[in-house]
Amino acid sequence: MTDHPITFCIFSYNRGDFLRNCVESVKICLPQAEIIILDDNSTDAETRKYLSEAASFCRVVGPEKEGFIKHGGLYHNMNTALRLCAGKPLVCFLQDDTQVVRPVSNSELESMASLFEKNPRLGFLHPCFIRGVALRKQRVTPLEGPDPAYFYRQDTGQSAGIHYSDLVVFNPARLLEAGWQFRQSEPDNDRQARELFGMMAYIWLPFAMWLPEVPAYRGKQKTIGLKLAERKKQVGFYPFRIWSPEAVAQAQQKAGHALPVAEDWLECVPNNPSKPWTYNPLTGLRFYKQLNNVEVILRRLLRRLGWKG
Repeated sequence: MTDHPITFCIFSYNRGDFLRNCVESVKICLPQAEIIILDDNSTDAETRKYLSEAASFCRVVGPEKEGFIKHGGLYHNMNTALRLCAGKPLVCFLQDDTQVVRPVSNSELESMASLFEKNPRLGFLHPCFIRGVALRKQRVTPLEGPDPAYFYRQDTGQSAGIHYSDLVVFNPARLLEAGWQFRQSEPDNDRQARELFGMMAYIWLPFAMWLPEVPAYRGKQKTIGLKLAERKKQVGFYPFRIWSPEAVAQAQQKAGHALPVAEDWLECVPNNPSKPWTYNPLTGLRFYKQLNNVEVILRRLLRRLGWKG
């Protein structure tokens, strides 16, 4: 067993400044937490330098299996993380382009652990704010019983986010007992979660979020379409302001009365990108998305023919 009430597994690839920001946000907001970085064989010097630095205060793990899909080896690395964390009470999955935005108390962590104990069909808890770009009018259902801090999202047929998200809090023993293995896409994992568990719970007062307008990779590479989209979107590094204790107290008064939409609750420093924020450079750019998809398909065909590029 572990002395840490929660373990953060942070998945990384070639975004050293983002990774540093994510790790530092956990250290500031949850100094009681354990941190494990699972890096997908980053190649850029900045990321490699930070990984060496981080190895002095947390565990850094490389991939057991290489991945070539859209998200590289992310889901292979998630399965590695699940095995590594088998005996831990709570685990939170984050990625290098995400951040913890506020202090989280031990009593909140105890509430999360209790939520899983009281709800044997609960597989996952989502720690993030709602994306305003699509969900400002989303209907939700509060959890019944003594857990007013949590809610479910209405199932409107979306491919993910109802039963599962790639950013989650969970009890490793529950997943392992159910025979869970992370599949190679978020929709596939959402379907698996629906079959094995049920609805994913959300937190009225979340503590993490994706950073908006970040650079991205497709299969650990950048397609021409993606490069053009990033230039048009002016992607960059827009970290969130970490809340003070006073800001947390104010948000606690608001929690449960208004949906925790990211643009309404969070602020990037020193500059805010245009709202509503997007989290994929290709969002809303149809031509660039089609160009990206064509290049991805061509790469897959060439790889099957033995091309190593």
